[in-house]
Amino acid sequence: MARALYIHWPFCLAKCPYCDFNSHVREVVDVAAWQAALLADLRHEAERAGGERLESIFFGGGTPSLMPPALVAALLAEVERLWGFAPDIEITLEANPSSVEAAKFADLAAAGVNRTSLGLQSLEDEALRFLGRLHDAREGLAALEVAQRVFGRVSFDLIYALPGQNVDDWDKQLTRALGLGTGHLSLYQLTIEPGTRFATDVRLGGFTPLDDDAAADLFTLTRETATAAGLPAYEISNHARAGEESRHNLAYWRYRDYAGIGPGAHGRRGGLATLRHKKPENWLSAVGRNGHGLQEERALGAAEQASEALLMGLRLAEGIDIAALAGRFGMARDRLIDPDQLEHLCAIGLAWRAGERLGVTEQGMPLLDAILPRLVADALVTA
Repeated sequence: MARALYIHWPFCLAKCPYCDFNSHVREVVDVAAWQAALLADLRHEAERAGGERLESIFFGGGTPSLMPPALVAALLAEVERLWGFAPDIEITLEANPSSVEAAKFADLAAAGVNRTSLGLQSLEDEALRFLGRLHDAREGLAALEVAQRVFGRVSFDLIYALPGQNVDDWDKQLTRALGLGTGHLSLYQLTIEPGTRFATDVRLGGFTPLDDDAAADLFTLTRETATAAGLPAYEISNHARAGEESRHNLAYWRYRDYAGIGPGAHGRRGGLATLRHKKPENWLSAVGRNGHGLQEERALGAAEQASEALLMGLRLAEGIDIAALAGRFGMARDRLIDPDQLEHLCAIGLAWRAGERLGVTEQGMPLLDAILPRLVADALVTA
């Protein structure tokens, strides 16, 4: 049964240069229709994934901080009725750090949100313009200040390894960010995703991505500086003080069941992969026809589930419990992890093993994409 719930709000007010939800830009949304549909989708999922109190709820997607606070309150009231809340439930809402959205923070907190994840992305105006953000650095910091006043927990993200960025530039920005007082930071290297404006710009010679060696130097600096400031990496790109880790994201990385509702939302439920219709209009139509927005419910075999669990869990500093996973999926340990590759990676300092736990070392994390297909047994990689 799911102890985590993801609610996807697909709408944005402006196009983003590096995501695929640009077709969801809207100036006007029929809130009453969306509230009714989201409530129906919730009820359908609770019938199948209920039974245990929720430990985390995450409002994500396009720009969920533009949701009317009354809608958030209505959804949370129904979620609590359907599932029940754990005493220390984490309720996170993603937010852009604009003054328009910051003006809603107090009302969103009153509606029940107790944690926010702010998309600051940079503390420098030039980088924000490159990233296509509508806010400037001053507006972002003002929004952060408001968030820290009204929410119990606050995280924000920064993107580094931008074209031309060097160690000194990133060190100054990161040090400043670590001094802003949040207990959680998400620090992502810039990636060029196919089909985005960035990919087109690179193809046309608009800019040249930072080379791999320079990006690796910035990755090492990030890990060392954040750890020294008391926010070690608990996942490859996420840093937190002890107790401030994102409980919701840990549910994904530890491969626990979670319910996902709203357009494009994924979920995992008792060995099933669930997927909602992605286009808002298609999702609404499906809810009208069927009482839910499901596009697909697909049974996952043991090997596919094990592969997902390993590929997610090995992102974590805590690694995975190989005995627990073997028991969970009814598979021999050497069908999960290639023992020869594990021995070799441990010998060269890229992996570690302590009893039944194993993982990727600090030295191995920059090479995670190369390590995973070697470490995870061939039978699972091709599952």
